[in-house]
Amino acid sequence: MSNEFIWILFALVNFSLLLIFYRIFGKMGLFVWIGMATVIANIQVLKTVELFGLTATLGNIMYGSAYLATDILNEKYSKDDAKKAVWLGFSSLLAMTVIMQIALVFEPGQSDFAQGALETLFGLIPQIALGSMAAYIISQYFDVWIYDKIRKLLPQTKHLWIRNNVGTMVSQLLDTIVFCSIAFYGQYPFDVWLEIFITTYVIKFVVALIDTPFMYIAKFMHKKA
Repeated sequence: MSNEFIWILFALVNFSLLLIFYRIFGKMGLFVWIGMATVIANIQVLKTVELFGLTATLGNIMYGSAYLATDILNEKYSKDDAKKAVWLGFSSLLAMTVIMQIALVFEPGQSDFAQGALETLFGLIPQIALGSMAAYIISQYFDVWIYDKIRKLLPQTKHLWIRNNVGTMVSQLLDTIVFCSIAFYGQYPFDVWLEIFITTYVIKFVVALIDTPFMYIAKFMHKKA
């Protein structure tokens, strides 16, 4: 089974699970998903895979699902709910980072087998951790703002795909610029840095396209909301 097939299936599973959370738990399910997605995405991002001839990191799908969740909140509830969800995701990521850094300080027991693996996963380089959190809060806040602006200009349901795609794609571009600049700029030659930037955004762009049908499905869930 090719990585490309698994990746597409993985995207469908992620977005379907988000809708299941929303269908069962309503607005609260979206808040829970955003907190969970920000943590999982920052663990998955440590794994690199070959996709469509490009070297990419995992985590982009889960991270993209957080944008979809905030767009649903913005579309069906309010801009303030979407902002609150952004801060929930940021707080979850910050809490996970602090807690796991302290956990790594404990001296492992003689029979421990997990310390090395935990250090690999959570021994975050400060520059990368800072880049991740800065990119998240800046791009997500921008996504909430631009989605609200587009909705006021194009409020009809037939324009939902424009609100969803333009908001997410522009926000993901901003996210990639901030993250790659803080985490990687100066660490690699410029041509390598540019390749990382381009491939990262291309993957995020494709994820934004895939989530569009799921946005329409969510639109007609809990219609009384």
